[in-house]
Amino acid sequence: MMAKFYITTAIDYVNAAPHLGHAYEKILADAIARWHRLLEEDVFFLTGTDENAQKNVKAAKEAGIPVKKFIDKNTKTFIELCKKLNLSNDDFIRTTETRHAVVVQQIFKTIQDKGDIYKADYEGLYCTGCEAFLTEKDLVDEKCPEHCKKPEILKEESYFFKLGKYREKIIEHIKKNPGFIEPTSRRNEILERLKEPLKDLSVSRCTIEWGIPCPTDASHRIYVWIDALVNYISGIDYPSEKFKKYWPADVHIIGKGINWFHSVIWPALLLSAGIKLPKKVFVHGYLTVNGQKISKSLGNVIDPIFLIEKYGTDALRYFLMRDIPSATDGDFSEIALKERFNNELANKLGNLVSRVSALAEKYGIKKTENKLLDKLKLKKIEELMEKIEIDKALDEIFAFIDVCNQYVQDKKPWETQDSRVLYELADSIKAVAILLWPFIPEACEKIAEQFGFELKFSEIKKPIKESKIKKGEILFQKIK
Repeated sequence: MMAKFYITTAIDYVNAAPHLGHAYEKILADAIARWHRLLEEDVFFLTGTDENAQKNVKAAKEAGIPVKKFIDKNTKTFIELCKKLNLSNDDFIRTTETRHAVVVQQIFKTIQDKGDIYKADYEGLYCTGCEAFLTEKDLVDEKCPEHCKKPEILKEESYFFKLGKYREKIIEHIKKNPGFIEPTSRRNEILERLKEPLKDLSVSRCTIEWGIPCPTDASHRIYVWIDALVNYISGIDYPSEKFKKYWPADVHIIGKGINWFHSVIWPALLLSAGIKLPKKVFVHGYLTVNGQKISKSLGNVIDPIFLIEKYGTDALRYFLMRDIPSATDGDFSEIALKERFNNELANKLGNLVSRVSALAEKYGIKKTENKLLDKLKLKKIEELMEKIEIDKALDEIFAFIDVCNQYVQDKKPWETQDSRVLYELADSIKAVAILLWPFIPEACEKIAEQFGFELKFSEIKKPIKESKIKKGEILFQKIK
């Protein structure tokens, strides 16, 4: 039976246009999804938009546009971004969809029927940016550290979830399953916070009109974090056969700002509802510009669609995966993007494909044992991809491209006209294109068509067919 692999991104607020941070997370998830597709697994990749958040309502009012119209318009740009990024997502969930609302209400009622939700008055510090209540300890200089703004004091009637009830079970689960939260630094951060008792969580608002109504009290709207988190099961049609097939999620890809919600609140809700926990929460760092997090609220946003139109999809995908370590923050620079593109994609990979295809067209390729392939550290690349150390996996792939380029120089097939050497090189290009497909799919699909092979991991060790290879167009036009 084919192994399944279910991967998700966080869902994005649609209070403004998407920025490069959104693109980064989606590309990261897509590269992992595509890697598992190469392994011929049954992959389901979900992304989407968080449309019930109050910050969306606030932005719509400021723009003077009806909320639904504002959200529909902005969601279109996120859907467009997915297409422009060449994502292989299987679905795009919108939290204003009926299919989502039905599941949210079902989960709320299940938890309420269990006795884990009760009504009481609440007063606390509320950050609209986080869509969360904060404690004094969370603040830095009396401001939310994430949004650099003072939270407002909010007092209202609310339904509460008994979060504290699940503290010990969550600690036990994290300790028993070291891979549940990765990287280790993020796991330790959660365990440290869990040393203190947990306050019960406000899960409804009675002063708002936008959002999903509580199933037992229409005067309350369900708090966005229950609403938003449930997308991971509503997106696979909980509780259908599809849900049973793909759940639990193999990995939730999220940014570090929402680690607590995914590593503590989400597991607690699932435990209460009697649903299995996800296998892994992988927490990536932030993209920065001049050392500052890219954020709409900080006003240092970079438009990914502008970058795609300027440099191409593969160029942006490659740079973000190559230059930004998955587990830490990384600084974005257009200069660095150009350098990576010219030096690695154009000079190293593009040049190798161009030279070998031109010589193969002229002299042909003749089957022989490919000893060059022994220098490809395939096992190491597999291990690094499993650990989501993508930049290091790309290091290894490009180290092998260097080996291939050196082999061309050493063997001089343009002088020797040796079709066996060209066979080894063509077969090695096949391996490289298969391994790079998760990152630069467009270019690798062109190489596969040109050299006549399928993009499957199992094809790496199969000899390339002695087909007629023709020199194609330049894969990567250098950026001036």
